[in-house]
Amino acid sequence: MTLRSGCVAALALAMSMTGCAGVPDVPPHAPDIVTPALHGDFLRADDDVQLPLYTWLPAGKPIAVMLYVHGFNDYAHGVEESAKAFAKDGIATFAYDQRGFGRTPDRGGWAGAWRMTQDMAEASRLVHARYPGVPLFILGESMGAAVAIVGATGAAGAEKPIADGYILLAPAVWGRGEMNIFERGALWFADTFMPAATFTGQSLHIMASDNIEMLRQLARDPLFIKATRAGTIEGLVNLMTLAQNAAPVFDERALIMYGAHDELIPPRAVKRFLARLPFVPPGRRRIAYYRNGWHMLARDLEAPLVIRDMESWMADPAVPLPSGADRDLPPGFGDQAWG
Repeated sequence: MTLRSGCVAALALAMSMTGCAGVPDVPPHAPDIVTPALHGDFLRADDDVQLPLYTWLPAGKPIAVMLYVHGFNDYAHGVEESAKAFAKDGIATFAYDQRGFGRTPDRGGWAGAWRMTQDMAEASRLVHARYPGVPLFILGESMGAAVAIVGATGAAGAEKPIADGYILLAPAVWGRGEMNIFERGALWFADTFMPAATFTGQSLHIMASDNIEMLRQLARDPLFIKATRAGTIEGLVNLMTLAQNAAPVFDERALIMYGAHDELIPPRAVKRFLARLPFVPPGRRRIAYYRNGWHMLARDLEAPLVIRDMESWMADPAVPLPSGADRDLPPGFGDQAWG
């Protein structure tokens, strides 16, 4: 019998219960209360909220720094295996629990696109200040990739982060434009008539990875959210729509990674996102398509291959990836003009 984590089930539900058109959750900027800071095991945001912080540091001065932004119902510890490998090769990793997830006080709620992207911008500035002159990359996984896209383009109105490049791992870009009327209607009903109701999505039978032991560990992890509120799912859909719509202005240096067996983010959504991206100079954007990859690429059975590709790209974005995942791309996943 196949075991799936509650995180996976909730995200699957979000993908199958998509909302109606509406105003994105972009709250106005509130006045700053405190100066953002890194304090050991937490990040203090400008509204004095403390976000749990995890770090994996190399023995000496890092050659690069990674800021990890986790996925839906996940938390910062999701980057652990990648971060351990990065540390051995001289790369420092910082990761924080986003609001509503992990060990944050508002666990289960939805902070909104503005607040999530503002937190990322503040985190990037703090990490950059700690390691001035060291290349800083933002690794966004699934929902975290959507936060990275929205933040980098200023689509939610927050401050833009500091980054020398972005790694978008299985980006959650399933906007409303890629959803049918039944999908849009399902979440509208749930969000309108029972916003506090929770769902697990266990009946959807969707796999997020071929690493079954890892999925079992996630299912036992008390910090994974295993039942998701309808209002939170609606927030995720708003964020994904913002990310998809921001594609035409996302011209950052980026490595975009997607697995052929991804059952959570449909290929049509990723293809549309890629097709809408602006032209950039050769070597500035690289697309990687893993024919044996699933949604949780950096935790799949082929994770070492994916991690090596990320390290190679950070070292020199112009060099082809060791795995060859950026070559012989299927239709819709590449463009000669992108270099």
